[in-house]
Amino acid sequence: MTQPGDNLGATVDTGHLFHLLRLTFTQGLGPVLISRILLRTGSPEAALALSPSQLQTIEGIGPSKAASIALSMAASAEPAQAELELAHRLGVQIIALGDSRYPPLLAQVPSPPPLIYVKGAIHHAGLDRFTAAIVGSRDCTHYGLEQARRFAGSLASAGVTIVSGGARGIDSAAHTGALNSGGRTIAVLGCGLASVYPPDNRELFERILTSGALVSELPLTTAPAPENFPVRNRIISGLSLGVLVVEAGLKSGALITAQVATEEHGREVLAVPGRVDSPASRGTLDLLRSGAAAMALDPADVIAAIESPAHHLTAGTHAERFTPRQPTQTLFAQPAPTPPARLAASPRQLAILAALDEVATIEQLSARTGFAAGEIRSDLTLLEIQGRVRRSGSRFCRT
Repeated sequence: MTQPGDNLGATVDTGHLFHLLRLTFTQGLGPVLISRILLRTGSPEAALALSPSQLQTIEGIGPSKAASIALSMAASAEPAQAELELAHRLGVQIIALGDSRYPPLLAQVPSPPPLIYVKGAIHHAGLDRFTAAIVGSRDCTHYGLEQARRFAGSLASAGVTIVSGGARGIDSAAHTGALNSGGRTIAVLGCGLASVYPPDNRELFERILTSGALVSELPLTTAPAPENFPVRNRIISGLSLGVLVVEAGLKSGALITAQVATEEHGREVLAVPGRVDSPASRGTLDLLRSGAAAMALDPADVIAAIESPAHHLTAGTHAERFTPRQPTQTLFAQPAPTPPARLAASPRQLAILAALDEVATIEQLSARTGFAAGEIRSDLTLLEIQGRVRRSGSRFCRT
């Protein structure tokens, strides 16, 4: 018989994880209320022992809601155990906030998911240290698809992991562009990982699992529903140093991602301008006109925008730079900042490093390697963040 948490590794206390899973299976509780309850009780096990009269003293829980929550808590052990066993069969990790495997960028946002489900692997201290989200509409134009693939491919080839939502349209183009360039990508789904949605993306998701991960905060058998997708957008933003909106109409969910990224997460937000007479670009153009997003004409613009947050992330000061600490986030012991990882350089980056046998400008490197100046600029920024290259004015040298 599988014991609670057997499939989840030795990085967290298995009992703690099982009790936390029980809380997520309690009807009427979401990340905000779970955080408030845990702040009061100090542990998931203690939270499960609260009486209805104690529950109703929690902000956001009244007498009638407290009674129904207590009943659901009492019945949560069986579905939580079944979830652990299903995760084991599907090869899915269930990762608790506070676990060393939990993405540190996501842990910094207000009311982060208590648990995330991951199929594949996220190497937040290594290959996936630098991340950028690319989002946009399902109903997009050929131009939007072309730009999503272009930006994703160039960024991924420079060592940036592309995060998107796995949906049709811009999301799928972004994932595909990253994969086609040999890079890594993460898809955050609006359903449980036992489902494949949209079904025509099955092959794409299988490709993603060879070089990235599928992520969800929803129980494994949760079906895709309209209300799930706006909520999952905060995870796309939370996993990323910055968000690029490629093409979005006025009602696109990508605008929700941009709003959350700006107002709640303090992330850098950029947008690719589109045709002024295209309904598919109306939301994107409004972001630019209002100043809510910076203009991105080239992948190098994205690299430049996330350069400062990437430096802070490497130095362990990203939370202080971007988001005020929330009281709910003191409940779980977070691992100490991971020392900067020396990532594997891409072929283009290796060529640049080889060409830096003596100090050179970007123009000189372009002449030596044959690469465009914009491509070299992006790679030099990442190499500088990683400590492989040092800049002095307009000239660069190996460290």
